[in-house]
Amino acid sequence: RSSLGTSWGEICINLFFIVGSKKTGKLPDTKMYPTEKLQPNKDTVFFRDGVRRIDFVLSYVDDKDGEKKQERRREFEANLEKAGLELETEDKADSKDQKTYFLKIHAPWDVLATYADVLKIKVPFKASDIPHGQDVPLEWLSHPFRLPEHIMRPVPDYFTYPFDKGKTDFFLINDKDTFFPPSTRNRIVFYILARCPYYKEGRNDREKTGIKRLLSNGTYTAAFPLHDCRYWKRARNAECESERYNLYKHWARFLCFYKEQPLNLIRKYYGEKIGIYFAWLGFYTEMLFFAAVMGLICFTYGALSYDDNISSKEICNDSIGGTILMCPLCDKKCPFWKLNSTCLSSWQSHLFDNEGTVFFAIFMGIWVTLFLEFWKRRQARLEYEWDLVDFEEEQQQLQIRPEFEIRCTNRRLNKITQEMEPYLPITSKCARFCLSGATVLFWVCLIVACIIGVIAYRLAVYAAFASIIKDPMRKIQVVGRFITPQLATSVTASCINFVIIMILNFFYEKVAVWITDMEIPKTHLEYENRLTMKMFLFQFVNYYSSCFYLAFFKGKFVGYPGEYSYMFGGLSKLRNEECDPGGCLIELSTQLVIVMAGKQLWGNIQEALVMRNWWSGRKGRHHPENHYSRWEQDNVLLNFSQLGLFYEYLEMVIQFGFITLFVASFPLAPLLALFNNILEIRVDAWKFTTQFRRPVASKARNIGAWQEILNAVAILSVVTNAFIMAFTSDMIPRMVYLYAYSEKSNMRGYVNNSLSVYNISQIPEAHMPEEHDSWMDNSTTCRYRDYRYPPGHEREYKHTMQFWHILAAKMAFIIIMEHVVFVVKFFVAWMIPDVPSDVKARIKRERYLTQEYLHNYEVERLKLQLSASFITEPPSEMTSPTDKHEILSECL
Repeated sequence: RSSLGTSWGEICINLFFIVGSKKTGKLPDTKMYPTEKLQPNKDTVFFRDGVRRIDFVLSYVDDKDGEKKQERRREFEANLEKAGLELETEDKADSKDQKTYFLKIHAPWDVLATYADVLKIKVPFKASDIPHGQDVPLEWLSHPFRLPEHIMRPVPDYFTYPFDKGKTDFFLINDKDTFFPPSTRNRIVFYILARCPYYKEGRNDREKTGIKRLLSNGTYTAAFPLHDCRYWKRARNAECESERYNLYKHWARFLCFYKEQPLNLIRKYYGEKIGIYFAWLGFYTEMLFFAAVMGLICFTYGALSYDDNISSKEICNDSIGGTILMCPLCDKKCPFWKLNSTCLSSWQSHLFDNEGTVFFAIFMGIWVTLFLEFWKRRQARLEYEWDLVDFEEEQQQLQIRPEFEIRCTNRRLNKITQEMEPYLPITSKCARFCLSGATVLFWVCLIVACIIGVIAYRLAVYAAFASIIKDPMRKIQVVGRFITPQLATSVTASCINFVIIMILNFFYEKVAVWITDMEIPKTHLEYENRLTMKMFLFQFVNYYSSCFYLAFFKGKFVGYPGEYSYMFGGLSKLRNEECDPGGCLIELSTQLVIVMAGKQLWGNIQEALVMRNWWSGRKGRHHPENHYSRWEQDNVLLNFSQLGLFYEYLEMVIQFGFITLFVASFPLAPLLALFNNILEIRVDAWKFTTQFRRPVASKARNIGAWQEILNAVAILSVVTNAFIMAFTSDMIPRMVYLYAYSEKSNMRGYVNNSLSVYNISQIPEAHMPEEHDSWMDNSTTCRYRDYRYPPGHEREYKHTMQFWHILAAKMAFIIIMEHVVFVVKFFVAWMIPDVPSDVKARIKRERYLTQEYLHNYEVERLKLQLSASFITEPPSEMTSPTDKHEILSECL
């Protein structure tokens, strides 16, 4: 027995097998040799002969509707063989469950070369002589975060050129079996599978085409390329790269959270599309570090300046806040209340509503610009390194969706290619778009209706909470100090809103996919972009509408005692909500924390459940390679759908909206996002390496429509944060009081100045609270949050000049902040080029060298052809060989 664990008898059988194939030119009938003898190790990615690599696997089972499915499989497999693919079937008797058949597919060199030419796949033709870059100063500081060089750069750098089957000697083909990497091989095979028909010859039933339809109708149960090995152990076969093992060891384990990501290895194993996602997620997480540090500094400043918060001291002071009687916050059920009952919430509000918040809002407006601009540069570098610079045209022209080709029966002449191509008539396209738009509009209106319902809940339940805690002088000191009606209403409404968000998400995801399928987009890129816009529009309204209500509507249309505004006008008895004396910012912070943290927590719980199931199954599985074949091990894994990355992007972009649109209300949001993303990267990596089947490799040069969405959110965030600081925060009223109305240039007396006076006797009986006579302290007036003239004044209950001064200051602040941030944004965007100068130079250098090398190749090829023609051509009296050589030299 050899050191590899293979007996000499088995080695002799394999040698006999190979020698026989060389003599006859054909492979021996594998049915003659039992699988156990030819391939004792079932954990392999090769056919039974141990030579041909398995590029794709299809699985199926026999069931009641077996005859129809057998007929489909028979026709489909026959057409695959006509296309040049080689097939090998594993009988169900050899599978562990004794039910599943496995069809293994191998693409020989001729098929790979043909379709590589069709798809214009770039392959190496010369080793690159361009250096990677200069040494970075203090590079030793980054050594703890580095990965080994063979992991970071799994393949050398080459100059590449689109493959041409007629010029195979131009490319660096050392071994045809390994020239195309497994990711390219499975991409080519899937391209064939997606377009192969399963109808009989002579019939033209275009709908009976492609592996996707066969999977949907149950003819096959799964279709997937194989992982190259087990993730926790290297492959025994030296020809297997064991890249999955390297990814798990250096990337997917949580203990590697501080290490850089092996992006080149991810791209090599999973394809450029998945590689670009992890590159973006890693870069986004790195940039979050700076935002998180500034947010933490801002929060720390608010905590350390507690003692300097004069307004909160006045509210909590028994001789000031304890003597101020406030008007009821709702009709009948809400009592009069003392201002000092909001002592705790005023302190909490100061943590987020302080002078540092303005600086942080401006900083985030600049940070988001830097993030987007530096990402463009990072993306441009990846495009060059991963040969994606000229990929856009290929994406549009060559990756037409099979569904488009099948469902579009009309044909027209392409003016560029001069070939007939399928197209969708304009009438059908308009009708589909109208139906799609109406569906999206209906669901957006449904979300708005749900939000209105939550607002109505807030108004109704506030009165209920207020009736429970009626006596502010006695019970609020025991319960209401920590659980006030405002806090209870805000928390419960936020939780209900979060549940509604998750329910609507579940249904709309299916609707969005359905209406996008109905539109029949032409290319995969078109399909993803349309689905992206629909889903983000819905998610934007779903997640952010409640935050927009708290930031810009609550407390802005209240009225005053005796003339309150009501929801739906006079049709309801639900009075519009007021803000606390400390402002609405603390409620916006509460809403943001519950929705943002709740969403992340829900996602992490789902990940934890998956990990728990995996661990329980892992403990019960010992040496699966001895019992399960490689295709059986992969078959039980989860399928990574075509829209798998879509949901990952969507989750991160929604988070990006939370930390930019409303960050002025909660400076710790970037810190929460940073912790979540550090975990997210490793959990996603763990899922890809251990839980999912190997996805079909696909190309993408950028993050697609998400880039434009991020740009739009970045611009909108400047506006929302300016309005939050002006209208939701109390910063502007405090500044106006400090510099225009304070007698001693300090904040003493601000609380009294910000509250207007109302005569209790003028409150209508229908609005008066029940049982109020026993605890009014014989007061004749109550206070409310506004700037209005007191009773008895000639302009009684009209807005004072201070109100208009504050409004003018708010508008001026919005204009100044927006212009300052936008000027800095556009200046930074202008200063930072999208493509680094060294990358531009490298692209030009590579194109020049490619053209030069290709020219020299064509010249040498022409010389050989002409020399061969001179040898075969008989001598002519008119032209001597010497003359011909002179003419040839002049031409060249």
